[in-house]
Amino acid sequence: MSENASIYAQSGVDTAAGDRAVELMKSAVSRTQGPEVLGGVGGFAGLFDASALLGYRRPLLASSTDGVGTKVAIAQAIDKHDTIGQDLVAMVVDDIVVVGAKPLFMTDYIACGKLVPERIADIVRGIAQACEATGTALVGGETAEHPGLLGEDEYDVAGAATGVVEADRMLSPERVQDGDVVLAMAASGLHSNGFSLVRHILAERGIGYHDHSADLGASYGEALLTPTALYTSPLLRVLEDPSLDGAIHALSHVTGGGIAANLARVLPVGSWVELDRGAWSPLPVFRHLADLGGHSLESLEGAWNLGIGMFAVVSAAQSAQVAAALTAEGLDTWVAGTISTASRDFAGFEQGAKGVDGGAVRLVGAYGA
Repeated sequence: MSENASIYAQSGVDTAAGDRAVELMKSAVSRTQGPEVLGGVGGFAGLFDASALLGYRRPLLASSTDGVGTKVAIAQAIDKHDTIGQDLVAMVVDDIVVVGAKPLFMTDYIACGKLVPERIADIVRGIAQACEATGTALVGGETAEHPGLLGEDEYDVAGAATGVVEADRMLSPERVQDGDVVLAMAASGLHSNGFSLVRHILAERGIGYHDHSADLGASYGEALLTPTALYTSPLLRVLEDPSLDGAIHALSHVTGGGIAANLARVLPVGSWVELDRGAWSPLPVFRHLADLGGHSLESLEGAWNLGIGMFAVVSAAQSAQVAAALTAEGLDTWVAGTISTASRDFAGFEQGAKGVDGGAVRLVGAYGA
C-alpha cells in the first residue's frame, strides 16, 4: 500500500480492500459479458456495442433504476449476502420487460460503511448470476466506503439497466381491450417490498432474525431472504413465440404499492377488473406475518404482493395458450380476472397509481385456503 493510500485508510477508506473485492468478483461479472461488451472489468465506463440496434426498424430504449430497500437490513443481521444481488436485478430488469423490452446491460452501486471484500464479492456474484440468467450484461459498477455515514456492517445497493424494444411491439395500456384476460404469475415470497412493515411486526413481537419459525420451516432471516423471482427470460421467450405473437397486451410487475395499484398502472382509463382472491392461496410467509401483526390479509394488499409477482393482460382467444406457455416456462400461472370497459361506479377501486391515470382494479371474494 502506498503512503497516500495508507493515509486514506486511516480515515476509514481502504482502497486496497476495494481492489481485492474486484478480483474476487471479476470472474462472475465476466460471465455476463458477451462480445458486445468492450473493455472488461475496471474501466471508468462500461462500453456496450450498440451496432446490434441497427437491425431494429425503430428501437426504443427502456431504462429502469431501483434498489432492494430495507431487505438489506435482514441480510446484514444474519450476515448472509449472496441473495441480495438477485433481488436487485429482479427489481430493475423485471421492470424493463414490462414494456416488452429485452435487457441489454446493467450497472450497480454499493455504498458501505466498511468495505469487506468477501461481503462485496458475495453481493456482486449474486448480481452477476441474476444478470446471466436474464441475459443482461453487467458492464460496470461502483463500490463506495462511507465511514461515519454508515456503520461498519451496513450497506445499501442500487442498480440501473437499459433494454430495447421495437416500437411497434412495445406493450402498453393502449393494447388492452374489453374482454382481455388477466393472468397472475406466482411470487417466490415477499420479493423486495414491504420489509419496513415486516421488520416492524417482528420487532413488536420481540422476534429475532435468527429465531426459528416452525410455520416457515427456517429461521425468520433465512425465510425472509428468499430471493425475488426472475420473470424476464421466461416472459421474453413467450413474447417471441410466433404462435403467440401479439397475444400479450400488457404486463405489470407487482412491487411497491401492492396488487391493485400496480395492475391499474397498465390498464387504460375507463377499463376495470375485479381480481378474484379465491383464485390463489397466499404463501405461508404472508399468512404467518399477518397473524403475528394481527392484520387481515385483505388489509395488507397495498403493502405486500401476497403471492403474485407479475400480471399479464392477454387476448381472451389465446389466454389458455399463454397460460400454458408461461407454466411450461416454470411460472405458476392462473386466471385472476377479466377486463371490462362497461360503464360502472368505481367506488372501492384503485384507480391508477404513481402519477399514472390508469384503469380501475379491486380485489373481491375470499382468499383460497
